[in-house]
Amino acid sequence: MHTALVAGWAGSMALYELAVFDPSDPVLNPMWRQGLLCFGFGAFHVTGLFGPGIWVSDAYGVTGKVQPVAPAWGADGFNPFNPGGIAAHHIAAVRPPQRLYRALRMGTMWYGAAATPIELFGPTRYQWDSGYFQQEIERQVETSVSEGLSESQAWSRIPDKLAFYDYIGNNPAKGGLFRSGPMDKGDGIAEAWLGHPIFRDKEGRELTVRRMPAFFETFPVILVDKDGIIRADIPFRRAESKYSIEQVGVTVDFYGGKLNGQTFKDAPTVKKFARKAQLGEVFEFDRASLESDGVFRSSPRGWYTFGHANFALLFFLGHLWHGGRTIFRDVFTGIGAEVTEQVEFGAFQKLGDKTTKKQGAV
Repeated sequence: MHTALVAGWAGSMALYELAVFDPSDPVLNPMWRQGLLCFGFGAFHVTGLFGPGIWVSDAYGVTGKVQPVAPAWGADGFNPFNPGGIAAHHIAAVRPPQRLYRALRMGTMWYGAAATPIELFGPTRYQWDSGYFQQEIERQVETSVSEGLSESQAWSRIPDKLAFYDYIGNNPAKGGLFRSGPMDKGDGIAEAWLGHPIFRDKEGRELTVRRMPAFFETFPVILVDKDGIIRADIPFRRAESKYSIEQVGVTVDFYGGKLNGQTFKDAPTVKKFARKAQLGEVFEFDRASLESDGVFRSSPRGWYTFGHANFALLFFLGHLWHGGRTIFRDVFTGIGAEVTEQVEFGAFQKLGDKTTKKQGAV
């Protein structure tokens, strides 16, 4: 009965998610933004012998596709980011204990692994915390500039898919677990990457907006130079301001994306993009189609991890309950020490006769 309820609910939800799934834009509106949970392996034989294989991608989730995977039988097969370990595991059919398996499912989902690629489940929170995609984007830009390309051309070579990962709204830890609905119901359906904003003050210094940490709902807008010195901000009290956008004369130039080559000098527009830059790369969203409310949601990665953490807690408490019932079965059935004493072998000369209790030698 319980299995039927769980399977029926999961199947019904999967059918509903498939019915409302929009496959028109796999880059800026992928399945994980729409709340669709997809398993990266297990449906077909992973080596490609009897099926297409499994989803394999690069370290930054840009070039992913389904392909056969050769098993890795050595120590490198224990690397959670090595798809060959999945193939070897399926062939050898070595399965860990159930309690360890549940812990592994939660861990590989939340921290990321080859079995939970970001193209199917979205980025992990640690990739935002560590600036994982930001560093790769900057590395690619620096490489392009060193090859002789202009800054505008270098940023134009950045894939929209990679830029979209570098956006805090895709962080599974950013959305509250009690905010129902897919990520698109929060900030909206992403339509276009506006480009990378570079801010400059009136002295020509290049400024960077300090990014918002994952667990902050609001964060001060601070612009720092290459040495980490605060050069501009959006003040809370304008009367006491010394580093406001207007006072410092901040402008913003866009490289790559929809606004490539455009410069904005008016303070309100600069402030608008500075606030957006807090959240990573700047994107344009459609909030009207789904009546999105502007409040971030968690991705399927977050929901999956949270759900299995709850299941693990329930199963743990269930084990304690059933273990307690077994250990203290006599107490629960009303058999106390006074009863066991009467029937203990050798305690009485005549079994059950309290008047014939044996006296121990002193």
